Amino acid sequence: MKKAVLIFCAFLLSACLAQPATAPTVAATANAPYVIKQADNPYAPQTGDTGWKRGEVILTSTNLSERSDLTPIQNEFRTLGSMPNTCSKLRIIVNPPNDTFQIFIEIYSVTGPKLKCNNVFQQFDATILLGIYSAGRYTIWVNDSYVGDFVSL
Repeated sequence: MKKAVLIFCAFLLSACLAQPATAPTVAATANAPYVIKQADNPYAPQTGDTGWKRGEVILTSTNLSERSDLTPIQNEFRTLGSMPNTCSKLRIIVNPPNDTFQIFIEIYSVTGPKLKCNNVFQQFDATILLGIYSAGRYTIWVNDSYVGDFVSL
């Protein structure tokens, strides 16, 4: 009986000894996100905008949707809102993704400095494709507000 207890204790203690470590596996490092193909943006800043006054916009609605009718599938951004006067032109900048997979979109208006405009709000409804991105989960921010996210394969 004493032998059985000793064998059991030896077995129990051997279970507590450090086991030889296996060689660590190299973890795959995530690549920085990037734009594979930038979509056309009809609201991108123009060269003639220099000297124009930058103004704010009022965003009523922002929406992010998937366009499965396109190959490859792309994401579409749509926004509704208004600009401060009838002479304002809408500008949308889609910045490339940062290292944390965030895409910041800037929406603003520009107005010529010498134009005399009626201070009546001008409504807009703008839709743009965001393009094709490297693999990852991206979050979309518009004027520093979260809009949504999408996954690119």
